[in-house]
Amino acid sequence: MALSIAERLDKQRTLLEWLRYQVTVAERTIRDLEREEAEERRRREQARREMTWKLQPARAVQGHPMLHRGNCAQYTRELGLISRQEVVIAFQEFPDLEMCAICSPWGSLGIDKPDSRPAADGGEVEFP
Repeated sequence: MALSIAERLDKQRTLLEWLRYQVTVAERTIRDLEREEAEERRRREQARREMTWKLQPARAVQGHPMLHRGNCAQYTRELGLISRQEVVIAFQEFPDLEMCAICSPWGSLGIDKPDSRPAADGGEVEFP
């Protein structure tokens, strides 16, 4: 039994409406997945920054460089994040290296909180 033109037209309109709904659902799913992907990327970058450090050059001629955690907002200039091994080298190169009191990099390095100038009296920072 053949459908009339009016019935076929009605079926095609219904199909078109269903397809529009499916496109809307697919677009919403894509937007949600893109947001999740961006959030995951942000979290990975945050975790990477928390496990790295950065050195702030001395501000004055007689000043000392300062060590910050990679995510410290006190020093925002991006000169490159450094690894734990590079922090050890920095302490060897700069015995008077200071540590930021705001982000407390000693905690992520697994060392005790240093005095204001740990190596100024000839002492050394011990890394576990």
